[in-house]
Amino acid sequence: MNPPNYPRPIVAAVQAAPTYFDLNKCISKLRYYTAKAKNSGAGLVVFSESFIPGFPSWVHLLAPVDQHELFKKFAQNSIEIPGPAFQQLQEIARDNQVFLSLGITEKATKQSLGLLWNTNLIFDPEGNLIARHRKLLPTWSEKLIWSFGDGSTLNVHDTEIGRIGALICGENTNSLAKYALISQGEQIHISTYPACFPTSRHPSKEQSYFDTLMVRACSMSYEGKVFTVVSSQALDAEGYEILSDGRKDLRDLLDELTYGASFIVSPSGVIISDIIKDNQEGIALAECDLSEIVTGKSIHDIVGNYQRNDIFKFEINKAVLSPVSIRGDESAGQSKEFYPCILPEDISADL
Repeated sequence: MNPPNYPRPIVAAVQAAPTYFDLNKCISKLRYYTAKAKNSGAGLVVFSESFIPGFPSWVHLLAPVDQHELFKKFAQNSIEIPGPAFQQLQEIARDNQVFLSLGITEKATKQSLGLLWNTNLIFDPEGNLIARHRKLLPTWSEKLIWSFGDGSTLNVHDTEIGRIGALICGENTNSLAKYALISQGEQIHISTYPACFPTSRHPSKEQSYFDTLMVRACSMSYEGKVFTVVSSQALDAEGYEILSDGRKDLRDLLDELTYGASFIVSPSGVIISDIIKDNQEGIALAECDLSEIVTGKSIHDIVGNYQRNDIFKFEINKAVLSPVSIRGDESAGQSKEFYPCILPEDISADL
């Protein structure tokens, strides 16, 4: 019999293609797949990096001078917190009574017009926002799109289905970022990715993109004794045309690339779900019995019985980084991570 303090949630990793530059269609697809995962028994549903409004892979393919119009469209369809689109996300979690994790591009409401972050949100089954993690450091040419996050969002969140944390794409190769979550008692690790990540005009055939995701996820699970939920984006025909920008050389490059996958890994480093890959849309499901963590930790716990805190020292700066310090205003620069779900009648009352 499983003790009550060891939850066994069913977790869903969704792989789906967003509709670029169409916020409403992205939200509709999110609603569809969340309901589908819920009907399959999922208590936690995970979507990919920047699912809304799509991952901007053109930053790796086009020269900076050719990206201005794409950036404008991208920013226009990104999400403000709080805001009307954000409230729809809250309602999707609440209506389906699931923990919902998704990647968005978040746009600033006050600091600066055009300021964007690569953000992962987690909502509870009541639609309350319980986690907002901004990617600490955009990878490579992503710096043309997104600003830097800070340590204030590098947190693990205690829920009835376990202690949940999230890292975005390249953060899952950052040993210190991973250890920061493991050291805060993480049990379910969310790991999100784009459909592809071109770094060369001549992609290597030696190792597929899926292979790199599998190595990262299995390593994270085995080292941290956590369940890892990998959700990658899919690329459909419309996205393919947007990224290729009408150029044959870019279409040929996209044809040569390998693409990501979505799956779930156990604390022993074994894939325990179906694998959704090759740009297919679908849902990978697995039961995550948190009692499995106990045995693994008893043998090899890198924050407990297999750590030397007298030799190694690790510190996380969780200060909110602000572009300005304002004297006499205690609220200036403070982060608010908890946004209660507003019921429809409350929304209409404010209009």
